[in-house]
Amino acid sequence: MSGTDSQRRAAVLGSPIAHSLSPVLHRAAYEELGLGDWSYDRFDVDEEALPGFFGQLGPEWAGLSLTMPLKRAVIPLLDEISETAASVEAVNTVVFTEDGRRVGDNTDIPGMVAALRERGIEQVDSAAILGAGATASSALAALARICTGEVVAYVRSAERAAEMREWGERLDVEVRTRDWADAAQALHAPLVIATTPAGTTDALATAIPERPATLFDVLYDPWPTELAARWSAYAGSVVSGLDLLVHQAVLQVEQMTGRAPAPLDAMRKAGEHALAAH
Repeated sequence: MSGTDSQRRAAVLGSPIAHSLSPVLHRAAYEELGLGDWSYDRFDVDEEALPGFFGQLGPEWAGLSLTMPLKRAVIPLLDEISETAASVEAVNTVVFTEDGRRVGDNTDIPGMVAALRERGIEQVDSAAILGAGATASSALAALARICTGEVVAYVRSAERAAEMREWGERLDVEVRTRDWADAAQALHAPLVIATTPAGTTDALATAIPERPATLFDVLYDPWPTELAARWSAYAGSVVSGLDLLVHQAVLQVEQMTGRAPAPLDAMRKAGEHALAAH
């Protein structure tokens, strides 16, 4: 995986990876920034193959984006991780420094905060989270920065409930858990973050209150989800998974290239175009 002296390389790793929009977003940024000698690829790499992949990277490599199932598996391979990444034990960004060190960060968390801020959400006094997976822990970490009161997490099992309460303690967020059967109650919160797989929240679309506040649905394909479409129809504010994807990618581009600000608008347009074509 070597290249010319002037070439710089970056890529997204995960398994499966064919669906990833990251190459579209990063390449759009390189074009806008005039970085003609930069390339960004995708590689299907699972946990078992990850150490070998790292072992063959040459000095032309600037950084990596990581998706599932690698966000935790990569940590032992790194020289350092940021406080943000350590707070949720998840790394989605690796930057290779000039002196050869591997530094891990998590741009999902500040990406969520930035996506909400773009819609005018600077602070909320309470929030609800639908789901309890890895994205839910990132959502909790984002809420630690903007939520002044209680977060209610709607989950399917006692085990998941316990996990969310543990994350709350670690992140210093007041977390209360409720059964998924009561999830319609979540829709009355000032901010609802849906972190569940496609189709999971469809049944909730009929329970949206008359004047909904803000929904952050982390899905982006297919879009809109049933919940997001109905939420918009009721004149509620909706933040999409593409908003999150673009904002976290902006931070990755800035870290990997050393160029800031990254071109948010060009990256978003490229993502929208790719999704429309798909």
